Amino acid sequence: MSEPRHQILIDALGAELVPVRRLLPPWRRTLGWLALVALIAAGLFAHYGDQPMLRRWAGAPDLAWAALGAVLTTITAAWAAFALAVPGRARAWAWLPLPPALLWIGASGLGCLRTWLAPGTSIATLHQSADCFVFIVSFSIPLSAVLVWLLRRACPLRPVLTAMLVGLASAAASASLLEICHAFDAAATDLLTHALAVGIVIAANAAMGGRLLSR
Repeated sequence: MSEPRHQILIDALGAELVPVRRLLPPWRRTLGWLALVALIAAGLFAHYGDQPMLRRWAGAPDLAWAALGAVLTTITAAWAAFALAVPGRARAWAWLPLPPALLWIGASGLGCLRTWLAPGTSIATLHQSADCFVFIVSFSIPLSAVLVWLLRRACPLRPVLTAMLVGLASAAASASLLEICHAFDAAATDLLTHALAVGIVIAANAAMGGRLLSR
């Protein structure tokens, strides 16, 4: 009597199965998200142009190194998040953004120690630095939302860690975009404002993104 019922149950479960589309490799999904960042960058370049940014970099090369670190942090953090969302991938992927993040932080810190300033630029006041805070947080919100949406299609077994990488990637991307229209030289107030914004974005993603990725 039990075998027919088992067969009925098996048939019922089989009838509910739907085809599962295989996800693209993490590096290709990373490129897809980076395309969105590149689209925003193109819009900012169209509005502000690239000459102010290039002049600041020419006068203060450490700013260019900091920007390079931010861009590489964006790429590696997003890639690590997509990799960790695949079950079976090693936790060590979370360390991937560390080297570029150290470059980003180190070059930004050196900018504060310089005694000379980039030609044609000025140090940001606390009020002006607040605009940087708003910029980084504002741009990080949609970028984080898109990343979380893309990652929910996978199965992150470490949702909080993955969400922290989402925050790091989004904040680094926003800081990179800010470089296009950032009109001030690096200073302690500016650096602290950037660090505060990045920290808040990572913490918010860990708190909310971790729940959204847990299922």
